[in-house]
Amino acid sequence: MENPLKENIISDTIFPVILSVPQTKKSLKGRPMVKYLSEYARRAVEISAEKNNINLSDVNLVKNSNGVPISFNDYFWSLSHKSDFVGGVVASYRIGIDIEKVRAFTSGLYKKTASEKEWNLSEDDRAVLFFRYWTAKEAVIKAAGSGLKDLLRCRIVKIIDKNNLVIKYNDKEWYIECFVFNGHISSIVKNDKKVKWTLLE
Repeated sequence: MENPLKENIISDTIFPVILSVPQTKKSLKGRPMVKYLSEYARRAVEISAEKNNINLSDVNLVKNSNGVPISFNDYFWSLSHKSDFVGGVVASYRIGIDIEKVRAFTSGLYKKTASEKEWNLSEDDRAVLFFRYWTAKEAVIKAAGSGLKDLLRCRIVKIIDKNNLVIKYNDKEWYIECFVFNGHISSIVKNDKKVKWTLLE
């Protein structure tokens, strides 16, 4: 039986939401900080659902034993969190979102993220390009429910423009949109959807 809630979704648009971590919470350390960020990222998921007219009042946003978000009422969700920002999204298909701060990285990590052929697809600044690639591949891995071991199996096959690229993974093409903000990059699996980003600071 088809889920009646599906009638309410804006079928051609997804609404990723990014929230700035309050200054008062940045003093948290260790497990308390991780717990807070995880809960706050779920607030971003809730706002994304609200923007898509999806009711989460009776839904628990929980993950399975492998850390993969469990779908609800035929909807899928994903979240990501860093010390300064968290993000979340709900969609009617397997979705993935990732956020990273643009920062220095080692040459070893560079080689583990993409092949030289992939790097040669763009002449953009390598630091920005690295995190664009990293977040794009992470978003696909999250959507597929796999792990970082598959990072190199996700291959960038086309750069569409400064915000959109195509990844091939598991014999499927994944369309990715990225969003650059405040020294960070977030990427999301968009496929054939329009994307309306929300940044709340």
